Amino acid sequence: MFFDRIQRDNPLPALGPLEATNPCGEVPLLPWEACVLGSLNLKAFVVEQNDRAYLDEEGLRKAARLALRFLDDMVEVSRYPKREIEAICRANRKVGLGIMGFADLLLFLRIPYGSDESIAVADRVMRIVQEAAVEASRELAQERGPFPNFPLSRYAARGEPPRRNATVTTVAPTGSISIIAGCSSGIEPLYALAYQHIGEFVGVVQPHPLLLRELSRLGIHDPGLLREIELTGRIGHRTDLPEGLRRVFRVATEIPPEEHVRVQAAIQRHVENAVSKTINLPYEATREEVRRAFLLAHELQCKGVTVYREGSPRGQVLQVLGHCLSCMGEDVVPESRATM
Repeated sequence: MFFDRIQRDNPLPALGPLEATNPCGEVPLLPWEACVLGSLNLKAFVVEQNDRAYLDEEGLRKAARLALRFLDDMVEVSRYPKREIEAICRANRKVGLGIMGFADLLLFLRIPYGSDESIAVADRVMRIVQEAAVEASRELAQERGPFPNFPLSRYAARGEPPRRNATVTTVAPTGSISIIAGCSSGIEPLYALAYQHIGEFVGVVQPHPLLLRELSRLGIHDPGLLREIELTGRIGHRTDLPEGLRRVFRVATEIPPEEHVRVQAAIQRHVENAVSKTINLPYEATREEVRRAFLLAHELQCKGVTVYREGSPRGQVLQVLGHCLSCMGEDVVPESRATM
């Protein structure tokens, strides 16, 4: 976490510095403060026509406005475990509306994660959500009144219109709710093209449905390839496959750390709280690579950054079926590969 960067966006410095965050770091908080979160599934706003796809921006804008109202209602009806928590939550009414399914959106658009195009999409999508959320919060302030501490806020000091909520946007990891929603998590790239989830949600290992659809569209029908994808979770090494396909379906460890950070920075520009984002590094990643990722995240004005080196702890939550963590990250490739 970058303390100096976080404090610059503190909407209520008169109440003191932000001193803590929620567990994944996406919501910097004052003492006793909490924040209700919600995420819009970008996959639900994809429209396909004539073998092309685009984002329904107006639908996203309308959903963001409605979601903001829902989250504000949650502040009202929530049960708080301590009076101190209830008092400051009702006084500041912080909410955090974010997105999930970003990787799925890029797959529909056939845009590689981390490319300049993907960064432009990230900037556009989060700008829409942020603008819509602020508009809805200002409307609620007219209907129900601004948050009680508004006169102490930086918004009031800048002469901005009253708003119902001290903050309106964040990006959470959505590790569990994205499984329920059937989309990729948060703004993360795909962890793998096929993987098993270790924990509460253990499902069948099968290749990503959009990959299966693209293979079919390209006329590629190879059971051996599908089995290899199930075991290795990737196709980047398969030079016999079209380059465009391999670029679009890159997985987290195939994306350079710098590209991970640039996507996060594009999102952070339009987020009032913070962004939860993991930079997945392969097992052989060096300390220098980690150092460069941290420094770039600070340079690009991120509020924090998480780096995870594949295989660091045993029993990690997401795991590729044929990825041997006890074999220093080596993939177990089926014998059928040699006869394809």
